[in-house]
Amino acid sequence: MSLKAASLGLNMVVACHVLMLDLWWNPTTEDQAIDRAHRIGQTRPVTVLRLTVKDTVEDRILALQVIFCAIVRCF
Repeated sequence: MSLKAASLGLNMVVACHVLMLDLWWNPTTEDQAIDRAHRIGQTRPVTVLRLTVKDTVEDRILALQVIFCAIVRCF
């Protein structure tokens, strides 16, 4: 499932693995996608894996996520 599919209202209550392949600068968007696997009715443990490639734009996105989280915590 892509992060862009979150607006479709998909609930992944039978998913037990979440693979994050397309990072987004806003970590709350990723959190929402992960939370869809933790919905009511989920009985199995959920494993979340974030796959990135070193020295690519994904490293910059992860850095932006850290900055974004720091800003949000200040307010």
